[in-house]
Amino acid sequence: MPWIAALAPLLLVLAAALPGDSRRHVVLAAMGAFAAAATVALALMFNGGASGFLVHLDAVSGVMFLLVAFIGLIVTLYSRRYLDGDPGQARFFRWLGYTLAAVLALTISGNLLFFAAAWVATSMCLHRLLVFYPERHGAQLAARKKFVASRLGDVALIAALLLILGRFGTLEFGEIFAATRLLSGSDDPGIAIHLAAVLIAFAAVVKSAQFPLHGWLPEVMETPTPVSALLHAGIINAGGFLVVRMADLVALSAQALDLLLVVGAATAIFGAAVMLTQTSVKVALAWSTVAQMGFMILQCGLGAFAAAMLHIVAHAMYKAHAFLSAGSVITERKPGAQPPLPLRMLIPALGAAVLMVLVVGALFGMPFLEKPGVAVLGATLMMGLTPMLAGALMARDEARFVAVRVGGFALAVCVAYFALQAGAEWLLAAALPEQTVPRGPFALFWAGLTVFAFATLLVLNVLRRRGQPGPGLQAFYVHLFNGFYVNAWCNRLVARHWPLKQGGV
Repeated sequence: MPWIAALAPLLLVLAAALPGDSRRHVVLAAMGAFAAAATVALALMFNGGASGFLVHLDAVSGVMFLLVAFIGLIVTLYSRRYLDGDPGQARFFRWLGYTLAAVLALTISGNLLFFAAAWVATSMCLHRLLVFYPERHGAQLAARKKFVASRLGDVALIAALLLILGRFGTLEFGEIFAATRLLSGSDDPGIAIHLAAVLIAFAAVVKSAQFPLHGWLPEVMETPTPVSALLHAGIINAGGFLVVRMADLVALSAQALDLLLVVGAATAIFGAAVMLTQTSVKVALAWSTVAQMGFMILQCGLGAFAAAMLHIVAHAMYKAHAFLSAGSVITERKPGAQPPLPLRMLIPALGAAVLMVLVVGALFGMPFLEKPGVAVLGATLMMGLTPMLAGALMARDEARFVAVRVGGFALAVCVAYFALQAGAEWLLAAALPEQTVPRGPFALFWAGLTVFAFATLLVLNVLRRRGQPGPGLQAFYVHLFNGFYVNAWCNRLVARHWPLKQGGV
């Protein structure tokens, strides 16, 4: 299995380096990489994992390896026609091949040194795709902000690597995981473990575009659409994958978990709020990614590593489809385009959605107090169905069957959600820690605050769509549309210390 897995990134590197028709070479290599990933996934199902110096294969790496190979194949096939006739097509496919190879190597790395090398290589190769059109000012600015943020993450990861090497005397994942699991029952694993875990958490936060270093992600729209799909569906998940990959170590530090929890909750709330105000389809999708990455980091902070991994897979599949099909979407958003929804119906519907999550979660053995990371996302998911539930409550006596049908559909969605969570926990159980440090009132407070914030956003969005909003809500809407100008401040800071040049980076 390790040799088959290593073949995937190697094929893409060779294809990108070969002279001639790079499009054909990279497409064939992407097909070969997907075949290798599928073979490894099947082997893992029947033969278990494999750990070595170069490659570490378990349920976590197998799922991520197959996901990246699949997304990479779809993006590569889509790019054949998208860039057909573009003078830079050969250059694009060359860097696409290198980028995919780096991400695939990241997912199967057998030790932290190779992981860090693939981590840096992914960022460097992606940078060349982000500035594919170097004459575009917006592309330069977004790429530079990401470059600065990525280097901060690189420094944090390398510092964590050195601390782990000094503490355990090894960088191989198998040996690190075995050593950290021996420490899981100790009261204090030591300052080196806490510091390494916090540095890993910081590297993940920076890599996954968390607030306030999120601004570059909604701005990378000057790149070709396949790059946006690859970034939002794959590469942006690297921060979450780092935390899940190092979950045995991160789970030992309450400080690292609290950092992930607070930053993730703030980013999820902020990103979702700004997304609701956007009028461009692709920009709204980008802010959606910011919010989803916040949710993923939040789940890691609550110790729900299996839920975070499931979130990565679901978000990657959805966002790849959304970006690659964005050109066929015609949407027009008007505040008064939807029928008014009375708040007297919305509030009971909200209560019903949250109650449904609490009851079904308890039946699946995932009560809110024990597994808030699963319940928070479940409650937010059900809030998306709240307007439909509220509309059903407005049905007259002769249309009560509509309310019953809608309620049944919402219940089915809730059951499916928790069933998937249970399946993810079962699949990833052997590769993830059995428990984290105890999560007390602080974690429950932030989990409850996140649910309350999303309920508030839902109510505000309904109020905004009920005709002409008042001056106060209009002003808030404008500020929210601009992300409270956090990104503008970052733009001025980067432009002041790194002036842009015409025609290149």
